[in-house]
This record gives sequence, structure tokens and C-alpha cells, in this order.
Amino acid sequence: MGGSAGVFLRNLNQERIVLVVALAVFVAAMVGLPGFLTAGNLIAIVRSIAVLGILAFGMSVVIIGRGIDLSMVAVMAMSVAWYLQLLGDGMPDYQAFALVLGGVLAIGLVNGFLVAYADVPAIFVTLASGSFVFGYVRSQLISSDAVPVPDGHWVELLGGLRFLGVPVEVYLFLALAALVFVFLRFTVWGRYVYYAGDNPVAARNIGIPVRPMLLLRYALSAVTAFLAGLLTAASLHSINTRVVNSTLLYDIVLVAVIGGIGLSGGKGGVRNVLVGAALIGILLNAMTIIDIPLLYQNLIKSTILLAAIIVDGLLNPRDEQTAQQGDI
Repeated sequence: MGGSAGVFLRNLNQERIVLVVALAVFVAAMVGLPGFLTAGNLIAIVRSIAVLGILAFGMSVVIIGRGIDLSMVAVMAMSVAWYLQLLGDGMPDYQAFALVLGGVLAIGLVNGFLVAYADVPAIFVTLASGSFVFGYVRSQLISSDAVPVPDGHWVELLGGLRFLGVPVEVYLFLALAALVFVFLRFTVWGRYVYYAGDNPVAARNIGIPVRPMLLLRYALSAVTAFLAGLLTAASLHSINTRVVNSTLLYDIVLVAVIGGIGLSGGKGGVRNVLVGAALIGILLNAMTIIDIPLLYQNLIKSTILLAAIIVDGLLNPRDEQTAQQGDI
């Protein structure tokens, strides 16, 4: 018996702990909260997990490579708001989509260029670019905080699609999870992400294109944010740019860190995002049903995030090189 307990403890890691906690929270909510197990509420949970998880996939690829992207929520909201505004102004769909996608890629590439070639810490680059994107789009390109989806547009139709009673965005989330898993585990460029995150100098010395990889990671993060924004607009039939000032960005970081993505780089994967998104999605839904005020929800989430960062610091200590770079 003691031997079995010892094996269990040795096999216990952050990912498994978070999975156990997520299952415990789910069971507790199922038993103690009326309406938690209703079909409508379960669909709401999986929808929130899908969007949050998609954003966390983009963030995690950046973090694994020893970076951070604080512009994701601004890119998500403002790109889709601009896209819908262009449609409302009468621009053909394919032109509007291509224009906005080009803008999204440009933001990601600028972020990557400043981090890779100008040696500006990622936390400052992406914080500044997120603020610029929000301010420029809101003041110059859209006319209101909330931009509706045009009637009958494919984004609106996407929000109503179901397969076996499950919203289509859940399947898109799972498909993206499979793509990210294949990219990270079975492609040369995916392995480069881990090598560069583990030791950028050593990776560069053995010929890995560390700087082009940074451009790729931030471009992927921006495109992922755009996709998450489209799914949000499909679900709500509009996009509200005030989400930029919400705690969504912290939720994304929380999902990645609490799931086991190491902030020091070179560690983590798709499974970590899945368990982190499941725990945070279930927890947020339970707090909403209990009707905990938003102020206290934010306090709870910030406490969990702080604890997760402390645990991450203990499990994945920052090396001297990371401290010199100034990256998070």
C-alpha cells in the first residue's frame, strides 16, 4: 500500500493535479449548484472553454518559446470589430477579410521583429502594441464600442451551427488543439520552439533560426487571436471592444500557467492548455451561478494566478540568461 502511494506521488505533476482539481470542482458544482448540469449551462461551459482555450494555445506557443503576448485580447477584439465595420460599410467580404487578416499578420510580425531584432523585452513590446491597436482602431476605424454581425453573414450562421447538439466552435477548438499538438511535437519548427525556449543562445549556436522563429510565433499568436474573435462574434452576434479592458488577458495567462506551461520557456504542451482551460472554465461558470460579484471573482482569479506563478517559479526557476534578457 505504501509503495503504491509512493508511486502515485512520484507520478503527480502540475498537469495531473490541475486535472484532479478540475474534476473535483465539476463534481462539487454538479452536486451543490442547481442548474449546473442543464444542457444550456454545459454548452455555455464548453463554449467558454473553447474560446479561452484557443487564445491560450496562441499564448502558450509564445510562452514555450520564452516570450509573452499581452496584445492578444486587443488584436482579437479590434480586428474583428474592424472586419465587421468594413462589412457594414459595404466592402465585399473577401476584400474585408483579406485586409484585416493582413493587418493582423502585420501586428504579429512587428511584435516579433521588435522582440527578435530590436531586443526589446516582449512584455513591453506587446503591451505597447496592444494599447496602440485598441486606440487606433477605436478612434480611426470603427464607429462604436459594439459592432454587430451583419444579418445572414457566415459569422452569424457559424454561431448557430450544431453537430450532435454541440456548437461547432468546440470542434474547431479540438481541431486547433490537434494542429498545435502536431506542430509542436512532430515538426522541425515545433521542436525549434522548445529548443529556443529552453536555451536561446545554445539554440542559435547550433544553427536554429531563433529570430525567424520569434516572428513565426508572434504571427501565429495574432492569427489565433483573430480566430478566437470570430468565434466570439459568432456566439454573441457582435463584438464588444470593451473586452480589451476586461480580465480576459489574465484568464489566458492563468490557463497557460496553471495548466503547467513554464514561464521560463521550453516546457508544456497542448494537454496543459486543455486541463487549464477546463479548470478555469468550470470555475468561472460555477462562480457565475453562485452569483459571486465580479470584484470578488477577479480577486479569486488573481489569487490563483499569483499562486500559479509562484509554483511555476519553484518548479521552473529562471536561469541567469533569462534574467539578463528581461523576458517574462
